[in-house]
Amino acid sequence: MPVLGIHSYALSIPDVDAGIEFYRSAGLIATQAYGYASLRCPDQARDCVTLVAAEGDKRMHHVALRASGLDDIACNVPKYGGRIISPPDGPWSDGLWIEDPHGMVIRLVECPADPDSEAGLPFEINAPGRIVRSGKSAMLSGDAYEPARPLRLGHVLVFTPDVLASVEFVTRALGMRLADRAQDVIAFTCARRDSDHHVLAFAKSPGIGFHHASFQLGDPDDVGRAGRALSDKIARGDWGFGRHTIGSNFFHYIKDPWGSWFEYYADMDFIEDHDLWQATNYEMADSLANWGPAVPFDFVHNYEAE
Repeated sequence: MPVLGIHSYALSIPDVDAGIEFYRSAGLIATQAYGYASLRCPDQARDCVTLVAAEGDKRMHHVALRASGLDDIACNVPKYGGRIISPPDGPWSDGLWIEDPHGMVIRLVECPADPDSEAGLPFEINAPGRIVRSGKSAMLSGDAYEPARPLRLGHVLVFTPDVLASVEFVTRALGMRLADRAQDVIAFTCARRDSDHHVLAFAKSPGIGFHHASFQLGDPDDVGRAGRALSDKIARGDWGFGRHTIGSNFFHYIKDPWGSWFEYYADMDFIEDHDLWQATNYEMADSLANWGPAVPFDFVHNYEAE
């Protein structure tokens, strides 16, 4: 019955055209229909983002997770404070739709795993006592690199008024597992097996909301180039280049048109078997970054809770 990984997410926004422009600038491919837009990574056949036209401010519409055993999950959801709901109007017809105890909408879908991305060249560095590259440069000229091509949606981080209660719900009702946390302020959950360090994360806030979605690139150089290019083009604010302690990934965040964030990442910890993983409760000093520039003043501000 467990969750197997991230599938997609949807946002309700007042200007779908602005959303399409942003995500296309980030390297995604968009298709538009009346009232909504669907976006996918260039080398994937399925959509991972849906933008729904709606009046008012941006709102998180739902998060979708890939899962098996939906009947068992449906039985567990009410036991742990959630409820089954009817599918909302939109470009989706399948899946089990639920609300968690705080009102966040989650869609659970049974579908096969995405094919593995084609392996690129390994990212290696010359280090003291370990020369892996000799007689040639590691870098091409700047204009020789193609624009970013996100490989896949890696994870979503959402706001919740009670981080530990949200973790309790997704672990007990949905079969997920706690990877790591920092006190009761932020927590990272994963699938039981063959999972990125986190596929759904929670940050403390007065209400629910969407914080960011993270898209995988090939290596840290890609993250640095893509993050700087998108930040310069969008010019709304960014945080990066840096590296997280929790999850170990390199990151660059760019503010989207609605005050939430888009992350490029590379080199995430991988949990083959959660039974062999030791979850850590980190101090707050490690909750955001191991190293990187100063955190923007509103990085963890939930504009949806105002």
